[in-house]
Amino acid sequence: MAVCDAFRPGFQRRPVSEQSRLAAAARVLDHDFARKDLLVEALTHSSVKAGQRCFERLEFLGDRVLGLVVADMLLEAFPNEEEGPLAKRFAALVSRKSLAGIADRLDIGELVHLSKGEADSGGRENPSLLADALEALLGALYLDAGLAPADVFIRRHWGDRMMAADSPPEDSKTRLQEWAQAAGHALPAYTTTGEEGPAHHPVFEVEVSVANHPPARGQGGSKRVAEQAAAGAMLRVVASS
Repeated sequence: MAVCDAFRPGFQRRPVSEQSRLAAAARVLDHDFARKDLLVEALTHSSVKAGQRCFERLEFLGDRVLGLVVADMLLEAFPNEEEGPLAKRFAALVSRKSLAGIADRLDIGELVHLSKGEADSGGRENPSLLADALEALLGALYLDAGLAPADVFIRRHWGDRMMAADSPPEDSKTRLQEWAQAAGHALPAYTTTGEEGPAHHPVFEVEVSVANHPPARGQGGSKRVAEQAAAGAMLRVVASS
């Protein structure tokens, strides 16, 4: 859903006042904030200016709020599934990809206060930034009014995504290992090749090697997620060879 004409894709961007951004964000969240400072903080990117509160602390909280509600949703929706399949569903629902997709649909990128340089470099379309901003808004919503409105918002926007998968997402590492064993190769070898981002929200890069194929890389918010991404990339390589 688009927040308003000024934020719809295809419209020429123009300077948007803070009041307009805050009002649009409140409509997206369907909540009238008692503490407007929380909403300001949730929509302020670290690029704006040194010393100004940005959304990283609220993002940290929002990640936990999202995880709690999604876990509760999964237990309700799949009462007969064991922990393993539930964990796979959970990881997919709270992933950067899932968050960025929902944030993009809600035009969150148009609401974030960015520096001119960050905006000019495509910050409003950056999936990681979109995901972080949405988590920050969840954190602000929780601090302003408690869990109930955050629960309503998450169920509204994650519910269809949760029920769209008939079975848990495939485990790419397991599939790659099974392929290697069936082909008589040594097991895939994973190496962490990089780590960046703040301590509370790191991004890991992992490389996987198997057989005679060039290494494949993947990124994620944990080494486990990055390994899954790397395995998925390698599976695409072996499928096309």
